[in-house]
Amino acid sequence: MKRAIPVLVLSVAGLIPVWRYEPSLGTPTTEAASPASTPSAESGSAETGSSESGSAADTVVKGSTVNTDKGPVQVQVTFAGDRITAVKMLQQPNHPQTTAAVPQLVAETLEAQSADVDTVSGATITSDGYKESLQAAIDAKGA
Repeated sequence: MKRAIPVLVLSVAGLIPVWRYEPSLGTPTTEAASPASTPSAESGSAETGSSESGSAADTVVKGSTVNTDKGPVQVQVTFAGDRITAVKMLQQPNHPQTTAAVPQLVAETLEAQSADVDTVSGATITSDGYKESLQAAIDAKGA
């Protein structure tokens, strides 16, 4: 009887995280917070296009879709000339660490003006996918 109570309490304590666990389903989210306003213009199936809400010099480029262990990652980058003015996540894993990491990744991108940004601790897989998709968008802009 002396061991039954601690075993029962520890069993329940061990099951609570299992009950509360929410798996990442890999469903893409289409909206992510970004510090700058992001145009939502798309030009059919083309990779680049002019923005409807920005100036005529704005170019919107989609990065490649990077399939990570947590789910697909894809960014859309808005350029004003050669400057990155906005980054929008088109696809991202439905995961709390990813949601917290995206604003930090976008802010660092706008500051660095390149894909050379730090990986966010706790969202390493998403950070790597973000950087790969961002670099693809930057390369597509330059081509």
